[in-house]
Amino acid sequence: MLDFIYYPVSGILWVWHKVFAAIPFLGPDSGITWALSVVFLVFTLRAVLYKPFVKQVRTTRQMQELQPQIKALQKKYSGDRQRQALEMQKLQKEHGFNPIMGCLPVLAQAPVFIGLFHVLRSFNRTGTGFGQVGLSVEANANTPNYFFGVDDVQSFLSARLFGAPISAWITMPKAQLDAFAAYGPVPSVFTIAVVAVPLMIIASIATHFNSRASVARQSPEAAANPQSAIMNKLALYVFPLGVLVGGPFLPIAILLYWVSNNIWTYGQQHIVFRRIDMEEEEKKAAAMARRAENAPKPGARPDPKKKKSGTAATNGSSGENDSPMAKSDESTDQARGDVSEQGSSKPKPGSRPQSNRGKSSKRKRR
Repeated sequence: MLDFIYYPVSGILWVWHKVFAAIPFLGPDSGITWALSVVFLVFTLRAVLYKPFVKQVRTTRQMQELQPQIKALQKKYSGDRQRQALEMQKLQKEHGFNPIMGCLPVLAQAPVFIGLFHVLRSFNRTGTGFGQVGLSVEANANTPNYFFGVDDVQSFLSARLFGAPISAWITMPKAQLDAFAAYGPVPSVFTIAVVAVPLMIIASIATHFNSRASVARQSPEAAANPQSAIMNKLALYVFPLGVLVGGPFLPIAILLYWVSNNIWTYGQQHIVFRRIDMEEEEKKAAAMARRAENAPKPGARPDPKKKKSGTAATNGSSGENDSPMAKSDESTDQARGDVSEQGSSKPKPGSRPQSNRGKSSKRKRR
């Protein structure tokens, strides 16, 4: 039913097995060859998902920055779910981010994890439990496994990683362990545990440190959110503990997958975070430089163009303010000038008015 997942996963694993099997000091039956095939299967997947991972980090950061606006919309439209969803879509469209991108890398890794688990378990189909076929040892060794032919299946059964088959797990039933008898010594639980337990511990520690790096990048507002606080505790403590609890039920190859995936994630996070931090610092520096260019320098004269434009605007505004009050002030000043002129024409003390002089001269003539 899930062959569209099983075939691509087995195909990538098959390619890497052929690559490492061509190395002279390894060979196709080496446990290291099969272990490296699983590790590089993980690296191939993560390389393909590098850009979506970067998009995930940017989306997470944008959501943290927009958290106050998101809370405001949720509070404003708390009684109208449809309007709230519409406004949230508008906000996401304005800022150009998609919340689904934040989950894409995880969603893409889940099918690979399931596919790898199924392909590895299909190398040994002698079990009778849930999802097992219950083949005999001989039938199992002569049945192809997706991209792997009969020779590859027998090579896998004979491969040992420090004495343990990489498809074996600590709680593996004895009947399934006996399937390895025709291709080497039957592994014991102790032999499997010697290889599996260190991988479980490394995977658990790596999971914790990856979660710790992600939590440290959260904004104070996001960390203060009760839901985020619960998820942070789960990521920091419960998920790493789950690796230790579930490790005995996982094949060694799955533990290799888990370790290599966490190691890749740890390195990739630091590279991507450093790159994004540098981009933000460059943006801030560019913004500060633009402000410094636009601001007047100390002791510099103002720009004449700006001054002329300001003067013109002032003159225009003064012309518009020629109100009746201004005209009345002008008439008042004119009246004062007339009064001053009249005051200056008054006779000096001791002098007679001109009109009296005219009357006295007429009397003398008569």
